[in-house]
Amino acid sequence: MTVATPNLKLELPPLKLGPLTVDTPVILAPMAGITNRAFRRLCREYGGGLYVTEMVTSRALVERSPESMRIIEHDDDESIRSVQLYGVDPVTVGAAIRILVEEDRADHIDLNFGCPVPKVTRKGGGSALPWKLDLFTAIVQTAVREASKGNVPLTIKMRKGIDDDHLTFLEAGRIARDAGVAAVTLHGRTASQFYSGKADWNAIAELRDALPDVPVLGNGDIWSAEDAVRMVDETGVDGVVIGRGCQGRPWLFADLQAAFEGRDERHRPGLKEVADSVYRHAELLVETFGDEVIALRDIRKHMAWYFKGYVVGGDLRAKLATVPSLEVLRGLLAELDPTAPYPGADAEGPRGRAGTPKKTALPEGWLDGRELNPAQKAIIAAAELDVSGG
Repeated sequence: MTVATPNLKLELPPLKLGPLTVDTPVILAPMAGITNRAFRRLCREYGGGLYVTEMVTSRALVERSPESMRIIEHDDDESIRSVQLYGVDPVTVGAAIRILVEEDRADHIDLNFGCPVPKVTRKGGGSALPWKLDLFTAIVQTAVREASKGNVPLTIKMRKGIDDDHLTFLEAGRIARDAGVAAVTLHGRTASQFYSGKADWNAIAELRDALPDVPVLGNGDIWSAEDAVRMVDETGVDGVVIGRGCQGRPWLFADLQAAFEGRDERHRPGLKEVADSVYRHAELLVETFGDEVIALRDIRKHMAWYFKGYVVGGDLRAKLATVPSLEVLRGLLAELDPTAPYPGADAEGPRGRAGTPKKTALPEGWLDGRELNPAQKAIIAAAELDVSGG
Protein backbone atom coordinates (compact mmCIF):
# COMPACT_ATOMS: atom_id res chain seq x y z
CA MET A 1 0.00 0.00 0.00
CA THR A 2 1.23 3.50 -0.80
CA VAL A 3 0.04 6.62 0.97
CA ALA A 4 0.45 10.32 0.33
CA THR A 5 2.64 12.48 2.53
CA PRO A 6 3.32 16.23 2.49
CA ASN A 7 5.20 17.03 -0.67
CA LEU A 8 8.95 16.87 -0.09
CA LYS A 9 11.49 17.19 -2.84
CA LEU A 10 15.21 16.59 -2.59
CA GLU A 11 16.65 19.26 -4.85
CA LEU A 12 19.70 17.31 -5.94
CA PRO A 13 21.16 16.72 -9.38
CA PRO A 14 22.21 13.21 -10.47
CA LEU A 15 25.37 11.98 -8.76
CA LYS A 16 28.44 11.95 -11.01
CA LEU A 17 31.12 9.36 -10.21
CA GLY A 18 33.76 9.73 -12.90
CA PRO A 19 32.14 8.51 -16.13
CA LEU A 20 29.09 7.17 -14.27
CA THR A 21 25.83 8.97 -13.62
CA VAL A 22 23.56 7.83 -10.79
CA ASP A 23 20.22 9.47 -11.55
CA THR A 24 18.87 8.97 -8.04
CA PRO A 25 21.71 9.93 -5.65
CA VAL A 26 20.92 7.18 -3.16
CA ILE A 27 23.41 4.42 -2.36
CA LEU A 28 22.79 1.10 -0.63
CA ALA A 29 25.58 0.80 1.91
CA PRO A 30 27.62 -2.39 1.72
CA MET A 31 26.65 -4.60 4.65
CA ALA A 32 28.35 -7.94 5.33
CA GLY A 33 25.88 -10.80 5.12
CA ILE A 34 23.11 -8.48 3.88
CA THR A 35 23.79 -6.82 0.52
CA ASN A 36 24.16 -9.96 -1.57
CA ARG A 37 22.64 -10.31 -5.04
CA ALA A 38 19.25 -11.30 -3.63
CA PHE A 39 18.84 -8.25 -1.40
CA ARG A 40 20.24 -5.88 -4.01
CA ARG A 41 17.65 -7.13 -6.50
CA LEU A 42 14.82 -6.59 -4.01
CA CYS A 43 15.96 -3.02 -3.43
CA ARG A 44 16.49 -2.28 -7.14
CA GLU A 45 12.98 -3.42 -7.95
CA TYR A 46 11.62 -0.66 -5.73
CA GLY A 47 13.77 2.31 -6.72
CA GLY A 48 16.81 3.78 -8.40
CA GLY A 49 20.25 4.28 -6.97
CA LEU A 50 23.61 2.57 -6.62
CA TYR A 51 23.69 -0.84 -4.97
CA VAL A 52 26.98 -2.00 -3.47
CA THR A 53 28.09 -5.57 -2.73
CA GLU A 54 29.05 -6.90 0.65
CA MET A 55 32.60 -6.04 1.68
CA VAL A 56 35.17 -8.33 0.09
CA THR A 57 38.71 -8.70 1.42
CA SER A 58 41.52 -7.85 -0.99
CA ARG A 59 43.62 -10.84 -0.04
CA ALA A 60 40.70 -13.26 -0.45
CA LEU A 61 39.98 -11.79 -3.86
CA VAL A 62 43.60 -12.06 -4.97
CA GLU A 63 43.57 -15.70 -3.82
CA ARG A 64 40.20 -16.12 -5.59
CA SER A 65 38.52 -17.78 -2.66
CA PRO A 66 35.08 -19.14 -3.65
CA GLU A 67 33.34 -16.86 -1.15
CA SER A 68 35.07 -13.73 -2.46
CA MET A 69 34.18 -14.62 -6.05
CA ARG A 70 30.54 -15.12 -5.00
CA ILE A 71 30.44 -11.75 -3.26
CA ILE A 72 31.53 -9.85 -6.39
CA GLU A 73 28.98 -11.54 -8.68
CA HIS A 74 26.28 -9.29 -10.11
CA ASP A 75 23.01 -9.89 -11.89
CA ASP A 76 23.08 -9.23 -15.62
CA ASP A 77 20.74 -6.26 -15.23
CA GLU A 78 22.75 -4.44 -12.55
CA SER A 79 23.55 -1.37 -14.60
CA ILE A 80 26.42 -0.30 -12.34
CA ARG A 81 28.36 -3.21 -10.87
CA SER A 82 29.60 -1.82 -7.58
CA VAL A 83 32.08 -3.65 -5.31
CA GLN A 84 33.34 -2.69 -1.86
CA LEU A 85 36.90 -3.71 -1.07
CA TYR A 86 38.66 -3.98 2.28
CA GLY A 87 42.42 -4.06 2.67
CA VAL A 88 45.35 -2.86 4.76
CA ASP A 89 48.23 -3.45 2.38
CA PRO A 90 48.64 -1.17 -0.66
CA VAL A 91 50.17 -3.92 -2.80
CA THR A 92 47.35 -6.38 -2.08
CA VAL A 93 44.66 -3.74 -2.56
CA GLY A 94 46.24 -2.79 -5.87
CA ALA A 95 46.35 -6.41 -7.00
CA ALA A 96 42.68 -6.91 -6.08
CA ILE A 97 41.66 -3.82 -8.04
CA ARG A 98 43.65 -5.04 -11.05
CA ILE A 99 41.56 -8.22 -11.03
CA LEU A 100 38.32 -6.23 -10.90
CA VAL A 101 39.44 -3.87 -13.66
CA GLU A 102 41.30 -6.19 -16.05
CA GLU A 103 38.64 -8.90 -15.85
CA ASP A 104 35.82 -6.34 -16.18
CA ARG A 105 34.14 -7.32 -12.92
CA ALA A 106 33.21 -3.86 -11.61
CA ASP A 107 32.11 -0.44 -12.84
CA HIS A 108 32.64 1.23 -9.45
CA ILE A 109 34.88 0.34 -6.50
CA ASP A 110 34.50 1.57 -2.92
CA LEU A 111 37.17 1.21 -0.22
CA ASN A 112 36.11 0.37 3.34
CA PHE A 113 37.62 2.56 6.04
CA GLY A 114 34.51 2.49 8.23
CA CYS A 115 34.15 -0.99 9.67
CA PRO A 116 34.16 -0.81 13.52
CA VAL A 117 34.15 -4.57 14.17
CA PRO A 118 36.85 -5.50 16.73
CA LYS A 119 38.35 -8.34 14.65
CA VAL A 120 39.05 -5.71 11.96
CA THR A 121 40.18 -2.75 14.04
CA ARG A 122 42.42 -4.72 16.41
CA LYS A 123 44.61 -5.45 13.38
CA GLY A 124 44.60 -1.83 12.26
CA GLY A 125 41.95 -2.16 9.57
CA GLY A 126 38.59 -0.53 8.85
CA SER A 127 37.87 2.59 10.87
CA ALA A 128 41.22 2.33 12.70
CA LEU A 129 43.29 2.65 9.53
CA PRO A 130 42.97 6.38 8.65
CA TRP A 131 44.79 7.23 11.90
CA LYS A 132 47.96 6.06 10.18
CA LEU A 133 48.34 8.76 7.54
CA ASP A 134 51.18 7.07 5.65
CA LEU A 135 49.29 3.80 5.28
CA PHE A 136 45.99 5.45 4.39
CA THR A 137 47.65 7.66 1.78
CA ALA A 138 49.50 4.74 0.19
CA ILE A 139 46.38 2.59 -0.05
CA VAL A 140 44.18 5.30 -1.54
CA GLN A 141 46.80 6.50 -4.03
CA THR A 142 47.50 2.94 -5.17
CA ALA A 143 43.79 2.14 -5.44
CA VAL A 144 42.98 5.24 -7.50
CA ARG A 145 45.94 4.60 -9.80
CA GLU A 146 44.93 0.99 -10.51
CA ALA A 147 41.22 1.78 -10.91
CA SER A 148 41.92 4.67 -13.27
CA LYS A 149 43.63 2.29 -15.71
CA GLY A 150 40.14 1.01 -16.54
CA ASN A 151 38.42 4.38 -16.04
CA VAL A 152 36.67 2.88 -13.00
CA PRO A 153 35.73 5.50 -10.37
CA LEU A 154 36.98 4.76 -6.86
CA THR A 155 35.28 6.08 -3.72
CA ILE A 156 35.93 5.70 0.01
CA LYS A 157 33.62 5.21 2.98
CA MET A 158 34.84 6.16 6.43
CA ARG A 159 33.84 7.20 9.95
CA LYS A 160 34.66 10.36 11.90
CA GLY A 161 37.61 8.67 13.55
CA ILE A 162 38.48 6.21 16.27
CA ASP A 163 36.89 8.25 19.09
CA ASP A 164 36.23 11.91 19.84
CA ASP A 165 39.87 12.42 20.82
CA HIS A 166 41.19 10.82 17.63
CA LEU A 167 39.19 12.22 14.72
CA THR A 168 40.49 11.61 11.21
CA PHE A 169 37.71 12.48 8.76
CA LEU A 170 38.92 15.90 7.60
CA GLU A 171 42.53 14.82 7.01
CA ALA A 172 41.43 11.57 5.38
CA GLY A 173 38.92 13.39 3.18
CA ARG A 174 41.57 15.81 1.92
CA ILE A 175 44.08 13.01 1.29
CA ALA A 176 41.44 11.07 -0.65
CA ARG A 177 40.47 14.14 -2.67
CA ASP A 178 44.09 14.86 -3.55
CA ALA A 179 44.54 11.23 -4.61
CA GLY A 180 41.67 11.62 -7.08
CA VAL A 181 38.76 9.70 -5.53
CA ALA A 182 35.37 10.16 -7.18
CA ALA A 183 33.47 10.70 -3.89
CA VAL A 184 33.80 10.42 -0.12
CA THR A 185 31.13 8.94 2.18
CA LEU A 186 31.11 9.80 5.87
CA HIS A 187 29.22 7.83 8.49
CA GLY A 188 28.69 10.39 11.24
CA ARG A 189 29.91 8.16 14.09
CA THR A 190 33.29 7.21 15.51
CA ALA A 191 34.49 3.62 15.66
CA SER A 192 34.02 3.58 19.43
CA GLN A 193 30.33 4.47 19.06
CA PHE A 194 29.72 1.39 16.91
CA TYR A 195 26.07 2.12 15.91
CA SER A 196 24.96 3.63 19.23
CA GLY A 197 23.86 7.16 19.94
CA LYS A 198 23.09 9.66 17.21
CA ALA A 199 24.99 10.14 13.98
CA ASP A 200 26.77 13.51 13.90
CA TRP A 201 25.36 15.23 10.85
CA ASN A 202 27.33 18.38 11.76
CA ALA A 203 30.53 16.47 10.98
CA ILE A 204 29.07 15.48 7.61
CA ALA A 205 28.31 19.16 6.90
CA GLU A 206 31.84 20.08 7.98
CA LEU A 207 33.34 17.59 5.53
CA ARG A 208 31.03 18.82 2.78
CA ASP A 209 32.33 22.36 3.34
CA ALA A 210 35.96 21.18 3.47
CA LEU A 211 35.76 19.35 0.14
CA PRO A 212 33.92 21.64 -2.28
CA ASP A 213 35.49 19.98 -5.32
CA VAL A 214 34.46 16.34 -4.73
CA PRO A 215 31.04 14.76 -4.02
CA VAL A 216 30.43 14.09 -0.33
CA LEU A 217 27.78 11.55 0.70
CA GLY A 218 26.13 11.29 4.11
CA ASN A 219 25.44 8.11 6.07
CA GLY A 220 23.86 7.50 9.45
CA ASP A 221 20.35 7.55 10.95
CA ILE A 222 18.38 7.71 7.70
CA TRP A 223 15.29 5.66 8.54
CA SER A 224 12.86 7.32 6.14
CA ALA A 225 12.66 9.53 3.06
CA GLU A 226 11.95 12.43 5.39
CA ASP A 227 15.25 11.77 7.19
CA ALA A 228 17.05 11.83 3.84
CA VAL A 229 15.47 15.17 2.94
CA ARG A 230 16.49 16.56 6.32
CA MET A 231 20.08 15.34 5.96
CA VAL A 232 20.41 17.01 2.56
CA ASP A 233 18.90 20.23 3.89
CA GLU A 234 21.10 20.28 7.00
CA THR A 235 24.42 19.15 5.50
CA GLY A 236 24.38 20.01 1.79
CA VAL A 237 25.55 16.51 0.82
CA ASP A 238 25.46 15.34 -2.79
CA GLY A 239 23.71 12.08 -1.96
CA VAL A 240 22.69 9.77 0.86
CA VAL A 241 23.91 6.30 1.82
CA ILE A 242 21.39 3.91 3.37
CA GLY A 243 22.50 1.10 5.67
CA ARG A 244 20.45 -0.33 8.51
CA GLY A 245 17.41 1.77 7.57
CA CYS A 246 16.54 -0.58 4.72
CA GLN A 247 16.93 -3.83 6.65
CA GLY A 248 13.56 -5.51 6.36
CA ARG A 249 12.37 -2.57 4.28
CA PRO A 250 13.64 -2.77 0.69
CA TRP A 251 10.71 -0.51 -0.24
CA LEU A 252 12.52 2.39 1.44
CA PHE A 253 14.22 2.90 -1.94
CA ALA A 254 10.83 3.57 -3.53
CA ASP A 255 10.16 6.23 -0.89
CA LEU A 256 13.57 7.80 -1.47
CA GLN A 257 13.15 7.92 -5.23
CA ALA A 258 9.71 9.47 -4.80
CA ALA A 259 11.18 12.13 -2.52
CA PHE A 260 13.92 12.90 -5.05
CA GLU A 261 11.32 13.25 -7.78
CA GLY A 262 8.99 15.39 -5.69
CA ARG A 263 6.26 12.72 -5.47
CA ASP A 264 4.45 12.20 -2.21
CA GLU A 265 3.84 8.43 -2.29
CA ARG A 266 5.23 6.40 0.58
CA HIS A 267 5.12 2.63 1.04
CA ARG A 268 3.16 1.55 4.09
CA PRO A 269 2.79 -2.21 3.53
CA GLY A 270 0.21 -4.33 5.28
CA LEU A 271 1.20 -7.72 6.66
CA LYS A 272 0.40 -9.60 3.44
CA GLU A 273 2.76 -7.42 1.38
CA VAL A 274 5.53 -7.93 3.96
CA ALA A 275 4.96 -11.70 3.90
CA ASP A 276 5.12 -11.71 0.10
CA SER A 277 8.43 -9.78 0.24
CA VAL A 278 9.89 -12.23 2.77
CA TYR A 279 9.04 -15.19 0.55
CA ARG A 280 10.43 -13.49 -2.58
CA HIS A 281 13.61 -12.64 -0.64
CA ALA A 282 13.97 -16.31 0.35
CA GLU A 283 13.47 -17.46 -3.25
CA LEU A 284 16.10 -15.03 -4.47
CA LEU A 285 18.52 -16.27 -1.81
CA VAL A 286 18.04 -19.84 -3.03
CA GLU A 287 18.91 -18.58 -6.51
CA THR A 288 21.93 -16.66 -5.19
CA PHE A 289 23.43 -19.47 -3.10
CA GLY A 290 22.18 -22.41 -5.17
CA ASP A 291 21.41 -24.18 -1.90
CA GLU A 292 18.07 -24.02 -0.09
CA VAL A 293 19.51 -24.89 3.33
CA ILE A 294 22.07 -22.06 3.16
CA ALA A 295 19.49 -19.65 1.77
CA LEU A 296 16.93 -20.32 4.50
CA ARG A 297 19.60 -20.04 7.16
CA ASP A 298 20.43 -16.62 5.70
CA ILE A 299 16.83 -15.33 5.64
CA ARG A 300 16.37 -15.98 9.37
CA LYS A 301 18.24 -12.87 10.49
CA HIS A 302 15.92 -10.71 8.37
CA MET A 303 12.71 -11.87 10.07
CA ALA A 304 12.78 -9.51 13.06
CA TRP A 305 13.51 -6.59 10.72
CA TYR A 306 10.69 -7.38 8.32
CA PHE A 307 8.07 -7.89 11.03
CA LYS A 308 9.17 -5.06 13.35
CA GLY A 309 6.01 -3.50 14.77
CA TYR A 310 3.58 -5.94 13.17
CA VAL A 311 1.28 -8.18 15.20
CA VAL A 312 3.00 -11.56 14.96
CA GLY A 313 2.75 -14.00 17.86
CA GLY A 314 5.87 -14.92 19.80
CA ASP A 315 5.62 -18.60 18.88
CA LEU A 316 5.32 -17.79 15.19
CA ARG A 317 8.22 -15.34 15.37
CA ALA A 318 10.37 -18.07 16.94
CA LYS A 319 9.48 -20.52 14.16
CA LEU A 320 10.22 -17.92 11.46
CA ALA A 321 13.63 -17.32 13.06
CA THR A 322 14.50 -21.01 12.64
CA VAL A 323 12.74 -21.73 9.33
CA PRO A 324 14.42 -24.67 7.53
CA SER A 325 12.84 -24.72 4.03
CA LEU A 326 10.71 -22.80 1.54
CA GLU A 327 7.87 -25.23 2.16
CA VAL A 328 7.86 -24.56 5.90
CA LEU A 329 8.21 -20.83 5.23
CA ARG A 330 5.12 -20.87 3.02
CA GLY A 331 3.15 -22.56 5.78
CA LEU A 332 4.30 -20.15 8.48
CA LEU A 333 3.56 -17.07 6.38
CA ALA A 334 0.09 -18.47 5.68
CA GLU A 335 -0.61 -18.26 9.43
CA LEU A 336 -0.28 -14.47 9.35
CA ASP A 337 -3.37 -12.27 9.16
CA PRO A 338 -3.38 -11.01 5.53
CA THR A 339 -5.75 -8.16 6.44
CA ALA A 340 -3.49 -6.70 9.15
CA PRO A 341 -2.63 -3.10 8.19
CA TYR A 342 0.59 -1.17 8.44
CA PRO A 343 1.21 -0.60 12.18
CA GLY A 344 2.49 2.95 11.86
CA ALA A 345 5.30 4.27 14.05
CA ASP A 346 6.03 0.86 15.57
CA ALA A 347 7.38 -0.30 12.21
CA GLU A 348 9.52 2.78 11.72
CA GLY A 349 12.85 3.93 13.07
CA PRO A 350 16.04 2.10 14.06
CA ARG A 351 16.47 -1.57 13.37
CA GLY A 352 19.28 -3.97 14.03
CA ARG A 353 21.63 -4.02 16.99
CA ALA A 354 23.15 -0.65 17.81
CA GLY A 355 25.77 -2.00 20.18
CA THR A 356 27.11 0.13 23.00
CA PRO A 357 29.96 2.65 23.04
CA LYS A 358 33.21 0.92 23.92
CA LYS A 359 36.90 1.45 23.59
CA THR A 360 38.00 0.45 20.09
CA ALA A 361 40.21 -2.62 19.88
CA LEU A 362 43.54 -1.49 18.37
CA PRO A 363 47.06 -2.85 17.85
CA GLU A 364 49.42 -2.09 20.71
CA GLY A 365 50.68 1.49 20.61
CA TRP A 366 48.47 2.36 17.63
CA LEU A 367 47.58 5.83 18.93
CA ASP A 368 51.16 6.76 19.85
CA GLY A 369 51.89 8.23 16.42
CA ARG A 370 50.37 8.93 13.02
CA GLU A 371 52.77 6.68 11.09
CA LEU A 372 53.40 2.94 11.26
CA ASN A 373 56.36 1.78 13.29
CA PRO A 374 58.21 -1.42 12.29
CA ALA A 375 56.32 -3.60 14.78
CA GLN A 376 52.98 -2.31 13.53
CA LYS A 377 53.97 -2.99 9.94
CA ALA A 378 54.41 -6.61 10.90
CA ILE A 379 51.18 -6.73 12.89
CA ILE A 380 49.04 -5.18 10.22
CA ALA A 381 49.95 -7.86 7.71
CA ALA A 382 47.71 -10.15 9.77
CA ALA A 383 44.75 -7.87 9.01
CA GLU A 384 44.82 -9.19 5.44
CA LEU A 385 43.23 -12.34 6.81
CA ASP A 386 39.82 -12.88 5.29
CA VAL A 387 37.23 -10.85 7.23
CA SER A 388 34.69 -10.79 4.40
CA GLY A 389 32.09 -12.49 6.56
CA GLY A 390 31.90 -9.58 9.00
